[in-house]
Amino acid sequence: MRSMTSRDAGHDPGQDARADLISYLDFHVEAGVDAALDEAPHDRFGEAEAAAPQPEPSPRRTPPPAPAPRAPAQARSEARDEPPADDPFRRELPSRDPPPREAPRTYGNAASAKPGEAADDARARAAQMESLDDLEALLRGFEGCGLRFTAKNLVFADGNPQARVMFVGEAPGADEDRIGKPFMGRSGQLLDRMMAAIGLDRTGAYIANIVPWRPPGNRNPTPQEVAICRPFIERQIELANPELLVCLGAPATQTLTGTKDGILKARGRFYPYRLSDGREIKALATLHPAYLLRQPVQKRLAWRDFRMLKAALDAGR
Repeated sequence: MRSMTSRDAGHDPGQDARADLISYLDFHVEAGVDAALDEAPHDRFGEAEAAAPQPEPSPRRTPPPAPAPRAPAQARSEARDEPPADDPFRRELPSRDPPPREAPRTYGNAASAKPGEAADDARARAAQMESLDDLEALLRGFEGCGLRFTAKNLVFADGNPQARVMFVGEAPGADEDRIGKPFMGRSGQLLDRMMAAIGLDRTGAYIANIVPWRPPGNRNPTPQEVAICRPFIERQIELANPELLVCLGAPATQTLTGTKDGILKARGRFYPYRLSDGREIKALATLHPAYLLRQPVQKRLAWRDFRMLKAALDAGR
């Protein structure tokens, strides 16, 4: 039998269990798990309705005691008289209809809103914003997109809003959701190196996404989510007023330029992007840094695109 050493005697098995539990939770957070579920399914819509305040039941009336038997003559004389005004049976009974109540503001209600109505509401609100700070404040309180309720943070923008060039990606990832700024993970590091290759950094560029909240599990945003968030990024572009726009990846390119081509066919071209005041700026389509991390051989194409961006910036000086 192995003798117990002093190290074994001082070792706490609970520490290993705690470390394993923390690693287990970290794995699920990185995988996009945002809520813990029980073994049995839950009807969240029904729970929202059950949590709403219910009207109190009306108190039951106690009937008065039966009157004592009376003589026939006395009963006939009293029948001719009107009943007293305080007779409980002559009072008007209160309405038993429950009072109207406002629907609870829950994730289910926001996610179940009609996409067209939510997009129209977003467009009307975004058009009223006169500054980027106002637009960011509006987004922090906007409840028309269900992604707001699953993301940790709003990822609005990073860099210099007065810069000549604006980069627009698709949606935040786990690192961006945790920090609250776009392009903070490995793809952001690659974007920084790509900008540095043409003499740019985040002080000379403005960076945002078409969807400002992270989709659960880093999935692609749905067309409905993109349609709801599109008025905000369009207003953000108008307020930043860049000279050049760079669409990173197919979703940003298709959303902002209207092209249906895939990114490998659309990249390397300038598209006209029309602002609300009628002016047009150039929008360059290129590959997303996350795609380049998966397909490093395509970096040569991105380098060609960034050389085009450099030439356009130099020509506009």
